[in-house]
Amino acid sequence: METIKLNDGNTMPILGYGVFQIDKNQTQKCVEDALSVGYRLIDTAAIYDNEEGVGTAIKASGIKREELFITTKLWINNISKKNARGAFETSLKKLGLDYVDLYLIHQPFNDSYGAWEVLCELKKEGLVKSIGVSNFYPDRLSEFCFHNEIKPALNQVECHPFLPRFDFENTMKDLGITMQSWASFAEGQNGIFDNEILKAIASKYNKSVAQVILRWLIQRGIAVIPKTLSKERMIENISVFDFALDSSDMEKIAEIGKNEFIICNHRELETINFLLNLAK
Repeated sequence: METIKLNDGNTMPILGYGVFQIDKNQTQKCVEDALSVGYRLIDTAAIYDNEEGVGTAIKASGIKREELFITTKLWINNISKKNARGAFETSLKKLGLDYVDLYLIHQPFNDSYGAWEVLCELKKEGLVKSIGVSNFYPDRLSEFCFHNEIKPALNQVECHPFLPRFDFENTMKDLGITMQSWASFAEGQNGIFDNEILKAIASKYNKSVAQVILRWLIQRGIAVIPKTLSKERMIENISVFDFALDSSDMEKIAEIGKNEFIICNHRELETINFLLNLAK
């Protein structure tokens, strides 16, 4: 498994397993399957309501804790100096761990500056190895870095062939922050798996469209956390380190994108209200 070195010196697998929208009753089995086929990074969040399943799977796996990289996230209602520590302690208890490898502010709302102070404290105390953010756009991320002594190690954002986000990539490179993609397959929307360009490239390398998309992101230095309920798909998604896309194919995939928001535009009032209502 290839790794990425974060700006705080810690290393992280470039490819992991995400459990967004996996029912809490299915999470343990899915994570056990993922760990059994070689995944070592597991990405969850408080709002996913499946941290306990992740923790149970970790315990059942018998894998040494230091070989795993576990990410969880702080939800909007607790993004504040007052609530962040309590929310983290709840997540840690549900996971059954002594520490997490990466803790993220999940959305750019509420008191992110106050919450960040708490995350910095948790990092200094060794309860969190690395801290970061999610869904922070370039302007907000740049401002956040300017006003905080400790910069986020990572920013997790929607990124896929329809929304390539080269501007995000460039900003994060300039800031020394790792970019991680969520919804790498655009949640299957826009006929992504039937896209003729992607299918032609996949055929050229004798790979699947999903593998080509993951490889395209990884070659850009972007970490990925694809989700699937199928063990066969888990194996397929992790099998992307035995080939490389040539420059012409990288460019062809880049040209697919028209910066279309498929899942979530954090600057649209409808999206903002939806997310804030989830936090009530």
